Amino acid sequence: MPALLLLGLLVATLCPAVLCHPVATAVPQDARREDTADATRLVGLVSSNADFACSLYKQLALLNQDKNIIFSPLSISTALAFLALGARGSTLTELLQGLKFNLTEMPEKEIHQGFRQLLLTLRQPQEQLQLNLGNALFVGLKLLPDFEKGAQELYAAEAFDTNFQDLDAAKKLINDYVAEKTQGKIVDLFDSLDDDTVMVLVNFLLFKAHWKEPFNTRATSRNRFYLKKDKWVDVPMMFKNNLNTPYFRDDELSCTVVQLNYVGNASAFFILPDEDKMQEVEASLSLETLRRWRDSVKTTWITQLRLPKFSISGEFNLKDVLPHLGIREVFTNLANFSGITEEKNIKISKAVHKAVLDVAETGTEAAAATTYGSIAGYAFFGPRTIVHFDRPFLIAIVSTDPPSILFLSKVTNPLQA
Repeated sequence: MPALLLLGLLVATLCPAVLCHPVATAVPQDARREDTADATRLVGLVSSNADFACSLYKQLALLNQDKNIIFSPLSISTALAFLALGARGSTLTELLQGLKFNLTEMPEKEIHQGFRQLLLTLRQPQEQLQLNLGNALFVGLKLLPDFEKGAQELYAAEAFDTNFQDLDAAKKLINDYVAEKTQGKIVDLFDSLDDDTVMVLVNFLLFKAHWKEPFNTRATSRNRFYLKKDKWVDVPMMFKNNLNTPYFRDDELSCTVVQLNYVGNASAFFILPDEDKMQEVEASLSLETLRRWRDSVKTTWITQLRLPKFSISGEFNLKDVLPHLGIREVFTNLANFSGITEEKNIKISKAVHKAVLDVAETGTEAAAATTYGSIAGYAFFGPRTIVHFDRPFLIAIVSTDPPSILFLSKVTNPLQA
């Protein structure tokens, strides 16, 4: 019977994510060529990650129609790339091609170096946010020295000796670790472990951040959110008058895009499809579409903005999804993870992804005492731009440097936890 490797991917966000900004430092003249190569590598990595994010979203949307969706492409792609570090042969090729890498243009070594750069960038500290990001291995077997070295140097992975002969104790060790790293936002990542489990790989992300222009908590009131044309629920709706923010009306795809910025190096793109146009917008979701929205938004006075206050979560078994993206072999007896250990016949039995997303008026108590984003006594003359997110919408939370997709989400019902 094959030994089993379990993959756990989890994300917790508290008032959506903010990504760290790399610290600018002077570099010697002879290092500029290397910096240019690093920048080119990072651009290629970011593009592939975005392509993977859109493809994965479409599969999740097909399997979860009329349900909320929240996941972190960054968490999933990082964990799969980490796994690829120990894959060989066709298993390795499937993983990297499934992650949308062109192996002719970006060899395996460059991919791992690109993730190392990205993770180092994300870990740069900022005063305005809290970010916990990392990987962990819970192992009950002997790892090969090269894999252990690569795990530490490229993915900053912690390794924990784990007794998988006692499954209850092993499960508790892993779940307690996850709960601690996500500050209790994600508990019970695994409800059970298979009898033949020998290793568990966990990727975790925790973000806390607040809006650059927070909403006034006193303006939040109950309003209708239309699940369908003739069906609605009453939700707490945040409200803001006279907001100056990037905006784009996409007549080609029949949707409206509003960009709201966080304090720090991240923004949220809220995409509101016209009535009955959600499926068309989802079908058009691609790297090119996201780039077009990013490049098309222009700072605009939004006369009135309404946005639900909500908390949603998602849990997905990626074993049901990844084969549709070409990643199949890792779940079968054909899996080749001979770069991890000398033990034979290791395959993945579970690939779990959990995420939590809270959107509220402000991310911290301190921010509640700042400006409310409305301008008292301001008289606005000209066309009125009114945007009410009172029907299902999409959210893309992205870092601005590098421009990486941190989260993709669909809110179909703000009351559906």
